[in-house]
Amino acid sequence: PMIRCGAAVMPRHALPDDVEDFRDRHWRREGGREVTTAPQAEQFVEDVGFAACLTDARKPGPSLYVAVCGRRDAVMPRNVQKDPEASEAWLLKDDVIRRGKVYYGKLARGKAMFVAPRLVPHFNALWGVRPSQEAKRLSRAARAILKVLRAEWEMATKDLREESGVNDRASFLRAMDELQAAMLVVPSEVLYAPWFTYIWTLAVGRFPDQLSMKVRPEEARREIARAFLTRAGMTIPGELARVTGLSRAEAGLGNRALVADGTAISPARGVYVLATGAADSRRA
Repeated sequence: PMIRCGAAVMPRHALPDDVEDFRDRHWRREGGREVTTAPQAEQFVEDVGFAACLTDARKPGPSLYVAVCGRRDAVMPRNVQKDPEASEAWLLKDDVIRRGKVYYGKLARGKAMFVAPRLVPHFNALWGVRPSQEAKRLSRAARAILKVLRAEWEMATKDLREESGVNDRASFLRAMDELQAAMLVVPSEVLYAPWFTYIWTLAVGRFPDQLSMKVRPEEARREIARAFLTRAGMTIPGELARVTGLSRAEAGLGNRALVADGTAISPARGVYVLATGAADSRRA
């Protein structure tokens, strides 16, 4: 479907109704298309390319929680423990992690995200840390944890803290966030008995082919922008950067590459709209 955009009369940061409807369909923000199972969640991630885990309508971009709710205005309540939709999204997240068919981790700027396998090489090209860079880019605590995981391959949080010597909880959590953002470590399972813990493993063990692929940064930016725009219909200034963790300059480069290849048009500064026919040429 064609996405119409009257840039001259459109209020700042507002989206036309047909763009919101387009997002409702593809981001599963409408009744009857709710995500209720792990395979559906995986298909949702594959379709949109990448999605936040537990963000709500107050944050831009596709979200598993919003897709579980199946409505555009879904807002996470303060008391999430007693909210059935929040609990369902949390348990679905655990199932998806356990199945290991889509990538999950805290990526750029600490965003907990799912990434479709086809886009893992592109995220890794922009945020991944190569072995030759580890000494300069990773903290001492992160390197200690990584050394243990490379020897043991998989380990629960408590054991990993003890084996790595990173016993301070805050330091350990910062190091784990650092390793996830570098696309080196991912959670592989969540256990609730006899106590709550994550099981951690090396990302390359789950996605060896994708993490070994070489992708140029300009291609990575373009394809991440393409994945977002083809399921968003339109993007407004700063939106792609907020959703992905890209800088605004990098997001702009990605979006302008879509204009260059005919996927998008840009009716106003920082506004990019899916070109007529481009939506139909992608998977519906």
